[in-house]
Amino acid sequence: MSFKVYKESTECMARTGELITAHGSIKTPVFMPVGTRATVKTMTSEEVEALGTEIILGNTYHLFLRPGHELIKEAGGLHKFMNWSGPILTDSGGFQVFSLADMRKITEEGVEFRSHIDGSKEFLSPQKSMEIQMALGSDIMMCFDECAPYPSSREYIEKSVTLTNKWARICRETVPLDYKNQVFGIVQGGFYKDLREKSAEEITEIGFDGYAIGGLSVGEPLPLMIEALEYTSPLLPGDKPRYLMGIGTPDYIFEAVQRGIDMFDCVLPTRVARNGTAMTSFGRLVVRNAKYKKDFIPLDPECDCEVCKNYSRAYIRHLFNVDEILGPRLLTIHNLHFMLRLVEKIREAIEVESFLDFKREFYKKAGIEI
Repeated sequence: MSFKVYKESTECMARTGELITAHGSIKTPVFMPVGTRATVKTMTSEEVEALGTEIILGNTYHLFLRPGHELIKEAGGLHKFMNWSGPILTDSGGFQVFSLADMRKITEEGVEFRSHIDGSKEFLSPQKSMEIQMALGSDIMMCFDECAPYPSSREYIEKSVTLTNKWARICRETVPLDYKNQVFGIVQGGFYKDLREKSAEEITEIGFDGYAIGGLSVGEPLPLMIEALEYTSPLLPGDKPRYLMGIGTPDYIFEAVQRGIDMFDCVLPTRVARNGTAMTSFGRLVVRNAKYKKDFIPLDPECDCEVCKNYSRAYIRHLFNVDEILGPRLLTIHNLHFMLRLVEKIREAIEVESFLDFKREFYKKAGIEI
């Protein structure tokens, strides 16, 4: 397993590269569709692969609760269980414990919580998280961290950083050094520059295969996220992949890539698709709206996905109005194609030193303020 940087922009920190894993290589920057419960919602693994997806994301918390990591291990691992042959990254479950679980009780040993499904009492520790991820057989395993809410006091963030860094050492020690798959550390620190520096110094000292910037995209305004990226990204080793967790809109991706981020994921493209929203070159299009009743052009005339080649806005609006499952499926296919093609164009722009020009052109067309 290795990471190679191919091109570094002279305009900013944007770069292209390739991440080699046990189940194949990934061109970076890369957007990872989310398959939280061992499925990218409404789609088969074959359809996801046909879109050009190189890596997907699964989630430790959800798969631990249902169907259970022991069952998935018995099935031959997550790849075989869901019929996916490419790389898989699994989140540690730390964010879901923070965002979904009830009655969360944090100790130095881990987090006790009640399942959001049935209220059963559960416990996740750094050791347990890594054991679950190894049972799943994921190619990239994330350290178990303490994700602080936004906003949080400095005192809370200080404790969060201390705990996250302690758990990172335990995670690293839990996974054998000769284990074939990769482990990524997570930098926390909220929106305090010195705490980000402290976290990054300690996490990189432990030594991981890649590094994630956690605690962003948790409700803060975009300028604050950009500011945090500006001082955090340069703290991470240049010869390792950098991962910003939980972003999936074009503007966030452009801003992240500009500041040296290589990997990102988000449920948003598939979630808004199920609600009737298409992501297009001209901004979001809510196909349920009445004005599209007799609109017989594609969702995005500039898109070359199979949906835009074959179906009109009027038809897809009809599917949503009569509650046909094909509606969400078609929008999911389109939105994922749109996002995957966007990062492909970003990679191409970086290679020819036109990333910032491409960003300006995209923002202007989509109506995004710089």
